[in-house]
Amino acid sequence: MPELVQVYAPTRTLPIWKSLLNWLTFFFQIFLQILKGTPCVNQVQSYFGLRNSSLLSSSPQFKPLPVVEEVAPPSAVALSTLQITAGSVPISVEEERLPRLTVVLDLDETLICAYETSSLPTIICTQATEAGLKWFELECVSSEKEYDGKPKINYVTVFERPGLHEFLKQLSEFANLVLFTAGLEGYARPVVDKIDLENRFSHRLYRPSTTSTEFREHVKDLSCISEDLCRIVIVDNNPFSFLLQPLNGIPCIPFSPGQPHDDQLLEVILPLLKHLSEQKDVRPVLRERFQMPEWFQNHGIPTCDFTNV
Repeated sequence: MPELVQVYAPTRTLPIWKSLLNWLTFFFQIFLQILKGTPCVNQVQSYFGLRNSSLLSSSPQFKPLPVVEEVAPPSAVALSTLQITAGSVPISVEEERLPRLTVVLDLDETLICAYETSSLPTIICTQATEAGLKWFELECVSSEKEYDGKPKINYVTVFERPGLHEFLKQLSEFANLVLFTAGLEGYARPVVDKIDLENRFSHRLYRPSTTSTEFREHVKDLSCISEDLCRIVIVDNNPFSFLLQPLNGIPCIPFSPGQPHDDQLLEVILPLLKHLSEQKDVRPVLRERFQMPEWFQNHGIPTCDFTNV
């Protein structure tokens, strides 16, 4: 037995020394990499056979950091990377920065309600004033002609929806505003001039910009405003206005001066638009909330490609 010990003992310790030597060499290489300031994570993963293994991919919170070619100043690094504590996943602010939401607003019965002054009972204006509703009168150019060929002038009384100016002010802080009305420009333009003294609407579209379809006339096609339907919505009291893009529409309750305490703009529509401004694509949210494709189907209008969004 002593002879057996003399024969096998050295051969048993030799692999151990080789293993220890390999470990020392490995850690010495890591130490050199640290001194040089170069990453060694890939070497560690390769050594342990962990690269592309389930140990890395099994965690749903794991997200590799982007490769940085040059070291940026501390201030730039602080601005370019945001640490999210819930899950501790670094997210690039540049990747998450979304383009401004485009909000298309209807005019009549959405922002205002207008009547021909000659046919409006005085009692309605009196009641509206007592209730705190704002209203004004305007001269508008009609499409009709006088007997001498001159454009006919119509006098209209316009009631503003409660919270209108504050709504436009807050909305313009995070969205681009576009007015899109089926009304004629001779009537709508002076009305919008009156309610938008700060010129918050970047574009104004009138009846000639609407589209006729086999189901409805005066449909508002959003593709004439933006090719990116992910970041555009239309607010209209008439759902048929957004028949061509039903997943981008917000149907609102029609406004009339008989509703002086209406709170749709500030309490209902504005919070929804703020929420939509944080979404990469507004359509899934609006589909879940309003189910407009199903609504159109119930009104005899077949759905098409927009049901797949």
